Amino acid sequence: MNLKEDVWKDITTLAELAEDVCSKFSKSVGDIQLNLEFPSNLKELQSLSQVLKEYSKTHSLYVLVLFSSAYVYKQTFSIPGSVFLNLLAGALFGVKMGFPLCCVLTAAGASFCYWLSFSVGKEVVEKHYPDKIQYFKNKVEENSHQLVYYLLFLRMFPITPNMLINLISPLIGIPFNVFLVAVFIGLMPYNFLCIQTGEMLASLTSIDDIFSYETLLKMAAIACVALGPSFLLKNPNKVKSKQAINGKDS
Repeated sequence: MNLKEDVWKDITTLAELAEDVCSKFSKSVGDIQLNLEFPSNLKELQSLSQVLKEYSKTHSLYVLVLFSSAYVYKQTFSIPGSVFLNLLAGALFGVKMGFPLCCVLTAAGASFCYWLSFSVGKEVVEKHYPDKIQYFKNKVEENSHQLVYYLLFLRMFPITPNMLINLISPLIGIPFNVFLVAVFIGLMPYNFLCIQTGEMLASLTSIDDIFSYETLLKMAAIACVALGPSFLLKNPNKVKSKQAINGKDS
């Protein structure tokens, strides 16, 4: 095991330790008992939302900092469950504040994940996802002339999990500025949908209520619109191939 793998293992261990501490942390303030843990189901999310709403009446800044830290932490270490935090943002802050907040936090966390993977995660990611890296690399090369539109499409209609895109992107040469734009803009529809639904968190009966067939069709339509301008761009590789073929024929 080389130095980078050792560092990555240490970082992962620290992340797991931090999550364990946060999940078991409790604090009493007045008559409010805070049991802070990342929700894993709708019932836990609704319970956490009620407690934080009550607590935010007197400690709104604390709740904002706590939520932001938890969000960036989960994004940085590619921990599943962003849908729960987006719903929680809608319940706590509403769409007007929650939507821009989550867009910024998503971009920040994904950026940290990008640079973490670039710095110390190459060997680990290549070891666990060799086939996906090769597949994604081929797709990026095929769409190099329309890379922004292709990444926007992936983000808006996530066929590939965002976690993998964040981890793999720096390893296959996707520039950070292109990556950041795709994350910030591409995840806007998903964030908005979850946050808007989060305003009615108390009435939700299942997470599946968010991703109905109608909703998925809308997201697919938005993704296709984002990909639309790319059809007007010519692939330079194909143009060169045609020119070479025509040159041989003449």
